[in-house]
Amino acid sequence: MIVIGAGIAGLAAASELGSGGCRVSVLEARDRIGGRIWSLSIPHLDFSIELGAEFIHGRPPEILGPLQQSGAQIIEVQGRSWCAFENRLRPCDFWSSIDSVLAQMDDSRPDESFLDFLRRAFPDSEKTGEAQRRALGYVVGFNAADPMLVGVHWLVQGMRAEEKIDGDRSFRTGNGYRDLLEVFHRNISECRNVSIRTSKVVERVTWGRGKAEVIVRGSAKYEAFCASRVLITLPLALLKAPAGEVGAVVFEPALPDEKIAAVDKLEMGKVMRIVLLFRERFWDSITPTGSRASLSDMSFLLSDDEWFPTWWTSMPKKLPIITGWAPFRCAEHLSGQSGEFIVEHGLQTLGKLLNVDHRMLRDGLTRAFFHDWQNDPFSRGAYSYGKVGSDGAHAALASPIDQTLFFAGEATDTTGNNGTVHGAIASGYRAAAEILESFS
Repeated sequence: MIVIGAGIAGLAAASELGSGGCRVSVLEARDRIGGRIWSLSIPHLDFSIELGAEFIHGRPPEILGPLQQSGAQIIEVQGRSWCAFENRLRPCDFWSSIDSVLAQMDDSRPDESFLDFLRRAFPDSEKTGEAQRRALGYVVGFNAADPMLVGVHWLVQGMRAEEKIDGDRSFRTGNGYRDLLEVFHRNISECRNVSIRTSKVVERVTWGRGKAEVIVRGSAKYEAFCASRVLITLPLALLKAPAGEVGAVVFEPALPDEKIAAVDKLEMGKVMRIVLLFRERFWDSITPTGSRASLSDMSFLLSDDEWFPTWWTSMPKKLPIITGWAPFRCAEHLSGQSGEFIVEHGLQTLGKLLNVDHRMLRDGLTRAFFHDWQNDPFSRGAYSYGKVGSDGAHAALASPIDQTLFFAGEATDTTGNNGTVHGAIASGYRAAAEILESFS
């Protein structure tokens, strides 16, 4: 049994398959496990810098179950959201109006893009549409999605899935997502029939019913791995990538037309994020005009900035760390730029929003962390979303082929949890169950 990819979906599946008695080889292109989960430990701060996934959205059992069994510390995000609009800082007070806009989406109607929904449902929004603009910013920011492409049906399904797990609440673990990776890695290590091979770039999968050969490029040579079943957990963007490009996998014979059609109905979101570590929490001493409270309890900072419109702190831990989030067009402008360019624009944005000289911020900056996921050849983006007309596409992408090729990963989740860590884990469990059943 071969699993392509040691992201969280591949690790979850390998753990289940190993426990079920399968001999499993996990092939990972990177020199580390985790995929789009990447935690950097900062020992003197007792905190992990996340370059990829960070928050636990709601209370999904796929995440909380393993963490609680391992005794990991689970911390709910606390604090106040502040908004920086029209050169003024004030507490955010538009969440109910955003909810009222989103509540009008209807998946019983023909599917349409979120932008078309806004134009149809609020034809006078040019004059009265602050709530609509905030809803647009929320959908783009949270889903890293193009509002002209993302489908209302997909958004509604995601909202329903969030409601089931208290998705309006957010959590972190004491050591970041590294805690979760360690749980799955420990489970796999206890299965002597499961091995993880890193720095193995899969380039070709030749398959027929009940047999497959996987060709990988290692550090110095090509290798072939043979198995009766192969689980593919590649990010959506790699399934879209043209043959011959780094990270792309050639299938012989090619994947069926219905699988390709499903891939085409889904899209990869774009995000750049930057984590800034300062000598001190300078925002603790900032008291916005007209407010009695300082920003010492700030959890999120929201704006319309063209570079980094969203920021968040380490609350409830009061550490000198703040993270900038640049989705969609913002990410397109930043992707491929130098580290100096990205850090400078992050500091300029933060200084403008908080009315602090960005040169002072640079003097107080000790380190900056970021990763360009768009230019990472083994991810090519952040996480997936459904385009207009994507109904059924996730199920079609997830479906096995000839009991030989199986599929997992957040883009294959069929419960509305695409783009989430718990959706990826659930997909790994689902695929492992399909594989085990295929042997019976």
